[in-house]
Amino acid sequence: METRKVQRLGPSTLAMTLPAEWTRDYGVEKGDEVSLRLDGKGPLTVLPESIQSEDSEAVISTSGLSADAIERAIVAQYVLGRRVIHVEAGEEETLPGTHINAVYNAETQLMGLGVIEETPDSIAIRCSVDVEDFSLDNLLERLESTGSTMRTEAISSLAHQNPDLAQRALNRERQANKIFVLLLRLIFTAYKNPTLARSVGLSDSFPLIGYRSIAKNLELIADNAEDIAETVLEAEGHALNIDQATMRQVREFSDQVGQLTDRAVEAAVERDYDTATAVREQFAEMDTREQEILADLPELSNAQLLDVREVLVSLDQTAQYAVRNAEIATNLALDEESNHISIR
Repeated sequence: METRKVQRLGPSTLAMTLPAEWTRDYGVEKGDEVSLRLDGKGPLTVLPESIQSEDSEAVISTSGLSADAIERAIVAQYVLGRRVIHVEAGEEETLPGTHINAVYNAETQLMGLGVIEETPDSIAIRCSVDVEDFSLDNLLERLESTGSTMRTEAISSLAHQNPDLAQRALNRERQANKIFVLLLRLIFTAYKNPTLARSVGLSDSFPLIGYRSIAKNLELIADNAEDIAETVLEAEGHALNIDQATMRQVREFSDQVGQLTDRAVEAAVERDYDTATAVREQFAEMDTREQEILADLPELSNAQLLDVREVLVSLDQTAQYAVRNAEIATNLALDEESNHISIR
C-alpha cells in the first residue's frame, strides 16, 4: 500500500498529491476535474472523469471464434457494462450465417439490447438500458418472484397432471435469465464506477459482492424450478403416480420452500437480521423433510421413484440456496446499526 503525506494549504484546507502512475493511466492532467465519493463514514474515493461515462464500446473480432464463443463474448461485454458492442469479421472476410445467428441469439437473451447497424462484415449492437431505471433490490425481488412462479406452476402441473403448466414454467426461464444477467450488468457497472451505487439503490458499494452471490443463488433456484417442470413433462402421464396424501405433502413442502426464498430476499433488501434468523430456524425445522416424504412412499418402480426423488431434491436444493441468501442477509444487516448492533 502506497502512503501520501497530507499537507496544509490554508487555514482550513488539507491536500495531498495524486500518484503519477494513476494520473497517467486515467489521463488526468492539470486543470482536469475529479469526483470525490465519501461512503458514509468510510473511505474517500477519487474518481477520474474518464470513469464517469457509461458510453464505452467493445469490438469482438470473430476470427478464430466459434458461434458459441461469439455469443458468450457478447453476453460478457453486456455484463461488463458496454454501451455498444461491435462484432467484426477479419480482414477481407464476411460474417458467416452461424456468426450472424449468434449475434441475434445473444440479443434475444439480453434486456435492452438491439442491433443498430449491420453490414456484410460487421454488426453493431447497442444496449439501451439506463442504470438509473432499475434498483438492485427490485431486480432481486423480481428474480425471486419469477423463480417462485415457475416452481408453483411446475408443482401444480404435477398435482393436476397438466403439462401446459409445466411448459409455462419452462417458458419463464428466459425471463429469469434476462433479469439475472441484467443484475450482473448493474453490479459490475456500480463496482467499476462507485458513483453509480446510489443510482442502483445502494448508499455505498459494500453490498455489491453480497448481491452478486444472492443473484446467483436466485438464478439457481429458477434452474431448480426448470428441472421440476422438465421432470413433469418427461414422466409417464405427466404424474408421479403417488397418492393424494403424498402429493399434498409435496405441495406443502414446496410452499414452505417458497416462504424461505421470499423471506431470505426480504431480509437482504431490508437488512433485517431477525427475518434472516427466522429463515435459518425454519430451514432447520424442515431439513429432513425430503427424507421423511421418501420414507412414507408406497412401493414404486425405479423410474417412478427416481421422478419423485428428482422433484424432492430440487425442492431441497432450493431451500439450501434460500438459507445461503439468509446468511448473506445476516452479514449485510450486521454491518449497519440496529436494535442489536451499535457501531463505534
